[in-house]
Amino acid sequence: MMKETVAAPMATAGMLKQKMNSRFRRNGIAYGLISGLTFGLYSTVVALAMMKEPFLGVIGAFAAPIVASAINDALAAIWLLIWNFKKGKIKEIGRSLVTIPGLMVAIAAVFGGPIANGAYLVGIDMAGAAAIPISALCPMFGAIFARMFLKQKIDKRVALGMFICVIGAALISYVKPDGGVDNFTLGIIFALVAALGWGLEGVFATFGMSMLDSNIAITIREGVSGIVYIAVLIPIFGATDLFASALGSVSPMLIITAAALFTAISFLTWYMANNMVGVAVGMSLNITYVLWGVVFAAIFLGNALTPTIIAGAIIITLGALLVSMNPMDLFKKKEA
Repeated sequence: MMKETVAAPMATAGMLKQKMNSRFRRNGIAYGLISGLTFGLYSTVVALAMMKEPFLGVIGAFAAPIVASAINDALAAIWLLIWNFKKGKIKEIGRSLVTIPGLMVAIAAVFGGPIANGAYLVGIDMAGAAAIPISALCPMFGAIFARMFLKQKIDKRVALGMFICVIGAALISYVKPDGGVDNFTLGIIFALVAALGWGLEGVFATFGMSMLDSNIAITIREGVSGIVYIAVLIPIFGATDLFASALGSVSPMLIITAAALFTAISFLTWYMANNMVGVAVGMSLNITYVLWGVVFAAIFLGNALTPTIIAGAIIITLGALLVSMNPMDLFKKKEA
């Protein structure tokens, strides 16, 4: 009788733990999907801002995307500072900046922000929605750089995923959309630069973010990126006047403020997903921004969607999923 009395609470506790783990995983998957959705929204909203004055009709391929990226990342950092202040972690940012992990995150920010994100927006500006799935080749490049610099092995699954990504990229690049898309090929090249930059960011961030609170690391990332844009790239590309004009323009500033909020939410939910369901699954869910971005660009920006863009986006998404995770992990429960 005593054994039965003891066994009953233990069984109940086990069931409760299993239920909590299941809910924890579902929440993690939801956060991962939100991260992909909000990054897709960011891509569309910031492109919409570049269709407004003073960005509209700017001479030069780089000025408008760089200024838009600078304002976006600076505002995203402000949103994240507010979040960390609310969480009581604001003092940790300064302390983390002077550490080796903080320095690695800062280096990652340069690759992921001014280089990758700047190229990403230039690519969208030139090639439209076709640039979005090309940028999702970043897990493939991340795997290559991890092999080169971190000596991480590329197994058969990753190699197959990389091959699938290349097929998808070739499919998108092969046929130029109708509708007068200017500099399509150059836009695809910039999207590839974005994928390279994000791949390098992943290598540096892997070290730094493993030792820092993810909220702090993300804030450092966005803050450093915004500072480099404003202090270095904007003067280099002679975009100071455009930057000042954009800051004084209500409509584009409101739009970019919304884009920055989507950026902050995307990063926060991505790392929450990584913590709940693992980095591989979290990254794979985040990559759904490709499909969201293509759909939103067609709906809100009027970008042409050809069969090759749709097929290529799906193929690249599947390839990126295979690079970043074993598909069987989706059906496994995360152990406590």
